[in-house]
Amino acid sequence: MTQQDSHAGTALVVLAHHRTDSLTAHTARRTAARLEASGYRVDLLDLQAEGFDPRMNEADQPDWGDREKRYSDEVHAHMQRVLDADVVVAVFPVYWQSVPALLKGWIDRVWNYGFAYGRSRPRLAGKRILWLGLAGATADDPVVAGMQSVLETGLSEGIAYYCGFSQSTVGLLTDAEERPQRVDAEGNLLIGEAVAGAERATQYAAFDRRAEEFVEKFLAEELVTS
Repeated sequence: MTQQDSHAGTALVVLAHHRTDSLTAHTARRTAARLEASGYRVDLLDLQAEGFDPRMNEADQPDWGDREKRYSDEVHAHMQRVLDADVVVAVFPVYWQSVPALLKGWIDRVWNYGFAYGRSRPRLAGKRILWLGLAGATADDPVVAGMQSVLETGLSEGIAYYCGFSQSTVGLLTDAEERPQRVDAEGNLLIGEAVAGAERATQYAAFDRRAEEFVEKFLAEELVTS
């Protein structure tokens, strides 16, 4: 058995963006390719392309008196995709220091009572998740440290660990905009000039490398813990 084969499993890559030509979608596709190169079977879930409705509805509203409630067929299909995965990677733009409604609604409807939580032994116990969030802030913006902390608290502590995941890592990818953005000491949003040509190519090549480094580190941590 090769080293690659010894770590093979299933990875669910969840793309939460409304445009297929976005940097977020590009990052999700590259992440999927990297996981495949490491021996994973990849299930790429493009929430927008698959028409997932993030709005909670009556069929999928939790019934706190019945953890065996039968939710909608759509949600059960998504639940099975989560169950089939050893690793989950969510790729999304950071909105208001949080995830976009598309991803939040997927978690609300799919990671539901009786499935992801509400049992003495969570059905998702032992799974691992990497959250890759793309942010427009520049790496040297003071807001980044707070953003990282907020995301780790909300995503790792508030969601993943609550649902039994054995590991949750937040990879914050700054400098995701063509125009550098930062907030000054007075709270003003400062937007710089858009990069172009060779400078733009260099910027996005560096961005791709940082995204891949997050994935590589996440996979390496599995080698240590498995």
